[in-house]
Amino acid sequence: MVANLVRPTQASAVRVETAAEIRVKGTVQGVGFRPTVYRLARVCQLRGEVYNDAAGVMIRVAGPLPQIDRLVARLLAEAPPLSRITTIQRRDIDCATIVQTSFEITPSRSGHRRTQISPDAATCPHCLSETLDPASRFYRYPFTNCTHCGPRLSIIRRIPYDRAHTSMATFALCPVCQAEYTDPLNRRFHAQPVACDRCGPQAWLERADGQPLTFELASLQVVDAVTALLHRGEIVAIKGLGGIHLACDATNEAVVQRLRDRKHRDHKPFALMVRDLNVIKPYCEISDAERSLLESPAAPIVLLKQKADLFGSRVAGYEGDRVRTLDGSVSSTTLPAPLPHSSTHPTTQPPNHPHTLPSTVRPLATSLAPHLPTLGVMLPYTPLHHLILQRLDRPIVLTSGNRSDEPQCIDNDNAREKLGDIATYFLLHDRDIVNRVDDSVVRVVRGQRQTLRRARGYAPAPLPLPPGFEQAPPILAMGGELKSTFCLMREGEAILSQHLGDLENAIAFEAYQDTLRLYQDLFEHQPAVIAADLHPDYLSTKLGHTLATDRNLPLYGIQHHHAHIAAAMVEHGLPIDTAPVLGLALDGLGYGDDDTLWGGEFLIADYQTCQRVAHFEPIAMLGGAQATRQPWRNTYAQLMNALGWEALTQQFGDLELVQFLANQPRGILDHMLTTGTRSPLASSAGRLFDAVAAAVGICRDSTSYEGQGAIELEALITPDDLQAAPYPFAIKREGDRPILSAVPMWSELLRDLQVGVPVATIAARFHLGLAAAIAQLATELAHHQHLTQVVLSGGVFQNQVLLIAVQEQLQQQGLTVLIPHEVPANDGGLALGQGAIVIARHLSFSSK
Repeated sequence: MVANLVRPTQASAVRVETAAEIRVKGTVQGVGFRPTVYRLARVCQLRGEVYNDAAGVMIRVAGPLPQIDRLVARLLAEAPPLSRITTIQRRDIDCATIVQTSFEITPSRSGHRRTQISPDAATCPHCLSETLDPASRFYRYPFTNCTHCGPRLSIIRRIPYDRAHTSMATFALCPVCQAEYTDPLNRRFHAQPVACDRCGPQAWLERADGQPLTFELASLQVVDAVTALLHRGEIVAIKGLGGIHLACDATNEAVVQRLRDRKHRDHKPFALMVRDLNVIKPYCEISDAERSLLESPAAPIVLLKQKADLFGSRVAGYEGDRVRTLDGSVSSTTLPAPLPHSSTHPTTQPPNHPHTLPSTVRPLATSLAPHLPTLGVMLPYTPLHHLILQRLDRPIVLTSGNRSDEPQCIDNDNAREKLGDIATYFLLHDRDIVNRVDDSVVRVVRGQRQTLRRARGYAPAPLPLPPGFEQAPPILAMGGELKSTFCLMREGEAILSQHLGDLENAIAFEAYQDTLRLYQDLFEHQPAVIAADLHPDYLSTKLGHTLATDRNLPLYGIQHHHAHIAAAMVEHGLPIDTAPVLGLALDGLGYGDDDTLWGGEFLIADYQTCQRVAHFEPIAMLGGAQATRQPWRNTYAQLMNALGWEALTQQFGDLELVQFLANQPRGILDHMLTTGTRSPLASSAGRLFDAVAAAVGICRDSTSYEGQGAIELEALITPDDLQAAPYPFAIKREGDRPILSAVPMWSELLRDLQVGVPVATIAARFHLGLAAAIAQLATELAHHQHLTQVVLSGGVFQNQVLLIAVQEQLQQQGLTVLIPHEVPANDGGLALGQGAIVIARHLSFSSK
């Protein structure tokens, strides 16, 4: 995308030779940009130079004006695949200042840094071909790369992005690699990580217990040994691009469960990696949009729908030769017997029949993604992964190498210490990972990408800020507590960090601070203003206050849900002076500007201001944070609000749910409800989902990962279930403010439980009823306030059923609906919204 193109006057066209200085900004370093300029300039028979500097790429060129025009036009059309041009600025200069007689690539210049860093990129087709070609000098080299692929953010220490400023600095190039590195017409010209088996990083295999390898393994090449270990049911820690992963055979239930037990990851789904899409086709449906994402340079984890079993239910897993469906039933249908473990590829293509597994395909482990109809799948994105999977005809688990809730390991010694009792073998290498970069996670909703976690492949590619933000001072936005990111803003662009985890974990908070310091150094970013969430106990907020105090900087506290809406506004390019929108922010919890807990909000917002005009009915969170871990507490609070204990037992006392609640310490619970002791009121949409999930028996006692109940509740719903009648909700009034209440829904839900309505139908009726109530209230508010645009954000809108239903109903009412795509709707997008709000307020204040 070209945001600004400044052209010279045509008066210079009358000269035989003219000269121009062409400034190119954007992601233009480390992506093969200078060689492209060099090649095109020579084709256009121009003389001059091109070089990197702190602002991007500078082209100084002399020749006939039409040829200079031709250079610029071709540069825009033929820019390297990983580059992203944001601006091209061109001005006439004196021909005498161009001293070169031909066109050259000259050394990089230093200066005040205003450039960008390219994200890490998956192996390009050319490098993969060389890695697999016995005639290539890169044959079976696990670190083959060029300017179109390979590590970027994960290895950089500072900019400009030159080899000396990366973790490749310790590897001296051999003569052959040096020749390619310095040849402007070679694909590896100034590819900073370039190396070969003679001069580059090396990988090795070791046992976790420190004992020597057996002769059988020692005699194999490293990647072949790993393949053999995965075949025989071992857990292997593999050092990759941005971190260390734990891998095992995804078709071996015993080893997958062993990995869960050792990692203390009870239910959260594992990601899979497959050699190619043919391997996953028997298990999952793949749309064109999903294929495009899987095969893109970003190579994220993509959530794919599992195929149906013989009875049309989603397959949740397999128990021996029986199929277990998401409703928990087990069919006696015998699956085709699996083939013995084999290192050869399948000789037949999977059949087109969607309801059976081909006889050459092994059933997946039951515990990969418990109770979910989707699998997170990615393709190999480094030569190392390609080589390991080359002879594997089945998916493997590839999950973050960490203990539950801790950051992913990136250091060899740290991995040995942290993962030594999880993995039995380690595949390590000697190229340092400077920056931890987790795998990105996306899904496709209505044909468009929805980003759930923005990291490898996407960060730190800058996000352009809309019109009006260009003159902003440098801003540091601290983000939130969960799914944390921070954001640096300057000169019309936002640099949103990669996903950094949950700051409740001390190690994650330490990693957050380390990454923040690195980014500020990389981008030489000295903030003039700091933005932070209003929640006083967020560690990111506390750090923001400390930084503001230490540096004597102004700090703005930004309301959580306003930031959610503003982030989506930025992504959709709404200018700084845009008219207000109606923002629907649904999530678990956020600190309100009235010092209460919010989470189901209808807001009239622009970048400067935010007015709460409606919300979900506040319900007590029994035990505070304990209610997020024990969902039945939310069910009890909801039912006491809707019915009271006496009516509940009279009408529904025969229900197992009511009997379960009767066995809880009701005296203490009722006292907490009456007095508010450790039971703050919260208008949380997330807690409502928890309450409904627990009511129907999903994650009632406890959850093992954030949002588990809501995710599993949505997972039950099939297209047929969406034909059910929606549950009723009510719109109450609190003065002039509407309150969306679930009170009438509860009686209907309990009656359905009494008569044995399938849980999937109950889940669908709840989703449909809530969506209808949200859309109705939003439509009324938008029409009353003469608003035409509605923004949907917050983690609850990652629920595909709810999102689509609300979006479609609002669009049917003639409203324009904006939802996040590139930036997560969850708290991973908060920092972007915080920064935008602060810029708008700061510029408004400065102009007064």
